[in-house]
Amino acid sequence: MTDFDWITNQADFDALVDELSNTSAYALDTEFHRERTYLPQLAVVQVATQDRVALVDALAVDVRTLSHAFQSDAVCVMHAGSQDLEILELVCGDVPGRIFDTQIAALFCGYRPSSLGRLLEAFLAVQLDKSAQLTDWTRRPLPEADLRYAASDVSHLLELRDALIRRLDERGRLDWAEEEIERFRSKDRSPPEPETLWWKLRGKTKLNGRARGVAQELAVWRERVAKKQNRPPRTVLSDMALLALAQRPARNVEQLRGVRNLDLRRFKHTEELLSAIGRGTRLPKNAIRLPPKKPENLPSVDGVIALCIAWLAQRAGQEGLDMSVLGTRDDVTSLVLHQPSRLSHGWRDSLVGGELRSIIDGTAALRVNGNELELVDRVSS
Repeated sequence: MTDFDWITNQADFDALVDELSNTSAYALDTEFHRERTYLPQLAVVQVATQDRVALVDALAVDVRTLSHAFQSDAVCVMHAGSQDLEILELVCGDVPGRIFDTQIAALFCGYRPSSLGRLLEAFLAVQLDKSAQLTDWTRRPLPEADLRYAASDVSHLLELRDALIRRLDERGRLDWAEEEIERFRSKDRSPPEPETLWWKLRGKTKLNGRARGVAQELAVWRERVAKKQNRPPRTVLSDMALLALAQRPARNVEQLRGVRNLDLRRFKHTEELLSAIGRGTRLPKNAIRLPPKKPENLPSVDGVIALCIAWLAQRAGQEGLDMSVLGTRDDVTSLVLHQPSRLSHGWRDSLVGGELRSIIDGTAALRVNGNELELVDRVSS
């Protein structure tokens, strides 16, 4: 059972932030909900140092002062921290200056993307109780069992980090992991431009001409209403209804009645919706933001891509890495087309990027040697 402090007042929280700022490393996790609001609602922040575990009631204190700890030299240890960093940047305006993500680190130890529970079992022989995964973290008071569950998510992270670092050191891959974690930490998390929101629609490829303009305007309008009312955009207007209106723009209330997934009895924005549709139908062609086109490969390029992927898969297997960690088809395609690619930078470039470029430019070839491929230098031979 994990002992913890439940922090509900600002003075205690600010003291905790000072403690985090003056330690070498601390573990951090968050519990939040995003199903009912426009922005995710932060409910609980869990932190751990070598000496204590603390749970912070984010509904009772101003957690923005966490940014002081983020600006210190302390390493923030997280697991699969993508969503945590997203909400921390939204709430605190900042992310930790140094992080160690245990899920990313484990990739370089030969693991596929793994849950915290699986890694704790593998490295520390610790089993987590996941019975509170569906808890409503915004209710108060929170049951003791749920609080203990939240505490368990950070109570072993520092020890897990130490175990992963030892394994990475043994395999000579600590630099690789640190490079990948920093790339993840510093990625751009700014929201998309409003005019590009319609690109997320699953059926966007079926839209042409005027329908694209309507989809763009409806997506912009939906986002604005959702933000103003603090609700998820799809609760303002569903994707299905948005696509239907883009394909067959309604001009009046009567035409809205036949739109699937649009219940006018509960809908409160009829006039605004019709106005947005009208703007979309009148949108000039040069004002419609189109998704970037994927390059059309020449027939000969497809063969080069296939060869490079075959070599990439073999090299990943030789290094004990999941292929998706080393590179994806998109990474290879970009490299073949001389476009920016992850395979041209850092540890990927050192490990396999140069080999792939030699295949692409024809200075090397692949041949079958038994059950494996072999890279042959065509220049010297």
